[in-house]
Amino acid sequence: MLKIQVKEGENIERALKRYKRKFVRTTVNNQLQERKQFTKPSVERRALIKKAQYIQSLRDAENI
Repeated sequence: MLKIQVKEGENIERALKRYKRKFVRTTVNNQLQERKQFTKPSVERRALIKKAQYIQSLRDAENI
């Protein structure tokens, strides 16, 4: 759970901005997005393989 200490005399808008920034930086946001919809393990594997192939093609093009 994220906690933000609101300093004395600090504007609530400023505290909310700090909270949002901290929330985005943590992995909580990514976990919530992943849990919204189930993806089959085979689909995840296929996406990883496709990403690896793309990165490899960039590295190959860099070496030419």
